[in-house]
Amino acid sequence: MIAITNLSYFLGDRALYDGASLHIKPKQKIGLIGLNGTGKSTLLRMINGEFQPDGGSISKAGDCTIGFLNQDLLSYQTEDSILSVAMQAFERQNVLQVQMDKILHDMEHNYTDDLVDKLARVQEEFEALDGYSVQSKAEAILEGLGFSTADLNLPLRQFSGGWRMRVMLAKLLLQKPSLLMLDEPTNHLDLPSIQWVEKYTQNYEGAVIVVSHDRQFLDNTIDTTVEVSGGKLNYYAGNYSYYLEEKALRNDIQRGAYENQQAKIRQTERFIERFKAKATKSRQVQSRVKALDRMDVVDQVIDENAKVHFRFQFTTQPGRHVFQLEDASKAYGDKVILDATNISMERGDKIALIGANGRGKSTVLRIVAGTEPIEGKRRLGHNVSFTFYAQHQLESLNVAHNLIEELKYANPTKTETELRTVLGCFLFTGDDVFKKIKVLSGGEKSRVALAKVLLSQANFLLLDEPTNHLDMQSVNILIQALQQYEGSYIVVSHDRYFVENIANKIWYIEDHQIKEYPGTYEEYEIWVEERGLQSAVSEKVQVSSAPPQKSQPGPANQTKSKPQSNEDAQKLKKARKQIEELEETINNLEIRKAETEGKLAEPGIYNDSVALAEMNRFYTDIKQKLEKNTEDWENLMLEVEELSGK
Repeated sequence: MIAITNLSYFLGDRALYDGASLHIKPKQKIGLIGLNGTGKSTLLRMINGEFQPDGGSISKAGDCTIGFLNQDLLSYQTEDSILSVAMQAFERQNVLQVQMDKILHDMEHNYTDDLVDKLARVQEEFEALDGYSVQSKAEAILEGLGFSTADLNLPLRQFSGGWRMRVMLAKLLLQKPSLLMLDEPTNHLDLPSIQWVEKYTQNYEGAVIVVSHDRQFLDNTIDTTVEVSGGKLNYYAGNYSYYLEEKALRNDIQRGAYENQQAKIRQTERFIERFKAKATKSRQVQSRVKALDRMDVVDQVIDENAKVHFRFQFTTQPGRHVFQLEDASKAYGDKVILDATNISMERGDKIALIGANGRGKSTVLRIVAGTEPIEGKRRLGHNVSFTFYAQHQLESLNVAHNLIEELKYANPTKTETELRTVLGCFLFTGDDVFKKIKVLSGGEKSRVALAKVLLSQANFLLLDEPTNHLDMQSVNILIQALQQYEGSYIVVSHDRYFVENIANKIWYIEDHQIKEYPGTYEEYEIWVEERGLQSAVSEKVQVSSAPPQKSQPGPANQTKSKPQSNEDAQKLKKARKQIEELEETINNLEIRKAETEGKLAEPGIYNDSVALAEMNRFYTDIKQKLEKNTEDWENLMLEVEELSGK
């Protein structure tokens, strides 16, 4: 569908791409990954025709259409309703609708056979293009992205940048281009919307390229990973988790090849140095010199997974109780956020506050910080000192300071060496520490602000969307820092991988109350799913137990009907048999998976690209079958439990 061949692109004298190649196939779901500044967004703009490559070519099939969601769309404003903006995707249907309206208006004043024929032709084309359902499609996608029905007729101008981005995403999804390119689509989405986009992308009929720092989003949506590194496009036939495993394996192989080659080079150089002055060895010396010149040098493996080796300390230990709300209520006019809620946290609690946008998560953080007035009581515990991180607080950085000066301001007791260590943890090395704040990118400012938070010696942190604008390496560093942090914190985030790795409790807002789940995010998700299943089973039981509609009211007719024991017994027997068959299938698949992993670990396989690609496809197919059979097994186990309990 799209072929990128020997692509080159330069920024000044720096090569973003140098001889990079990639083929994008129909229906392929690609995750484009790499460190900030490696040129991911630049590649998307070249594919879209906005930038021209300095060398090589990007060729597209004649019928290929492209839809590109990028951060520039945040600036688009209009007085048109968000439904109208989304429906701009249906260009031909909109033209036909205008024509039909005009013909019908003309027919009211001058009814002729020509107008009737013209209307019939227009209506026939309109119906062939499914024009009568386009509005319902637009409404469904907008509501899937978090808009209420009442929002649909409001002007786009009234919405914030993040919500405007959702409207532009809806428009692109409705256009259904051959290739859908999404640049950081999750930055402005809440959890329910992210999960909705995941499902939509999984079932999207065209090809997709996603640039995202959300690991779980990538794992759930892509089947191919393309890494931008060293000016090349490195292809991996699997999702992000597969990429990590495969990358580690390739690095091990490359590291071994590099060490072997370096040993050979040292040995050859010693020979040359020892015998270069001897005439009898001149031919052998020259032969080895030429061999060194002809040698294809194996690059040294660069470890991109930075480790945090810094202990973030605070001088004052808090009491057992860190924070408490009693009968707290908060409302903005008619919109109620909290209603007589009670919640508390203790020393060592690491809490993730999650949920849909508009529920009041950021408001809760401001309430905890004491900057948002409430009805009820707010109490900070003994010796509790806190600091608050939010995106808008990046503006509080002193743009005249360099990085060392800014961190020194946050903690004057630290030496320059200690501050350099902290900055190194956040990917600022060498002379980077003397950069002025004013020249930093948004992501770099975020890293400086987070470093300041962790240096503040506060024993209680409030973090509002700390992973926004951070690449995966920076998110990994923040995870390590928070795992080492010995204080307490509340974090608002929509990054599920991040939340899973830093939280030991989950807070969520439901029925205007802050509620707590005492476990990790993964455990919380399982609990939510089980609660949903129990609710569905409860409703099912209530429906099946209701008296028949045509029966006359009376005590006898109000008695709950009993389930058919014979039918349930048959279902139970069938389910148990299916479970046995699935267990055997899963066992065989696990054996095949282990065998394939063993073959992939053999260095020889990487000398044959065709065999490697086939082996990777085979391995991916086994993994998908294993996941599907395991999911079916779990569903059947739930069914058996339900039937056994009757």
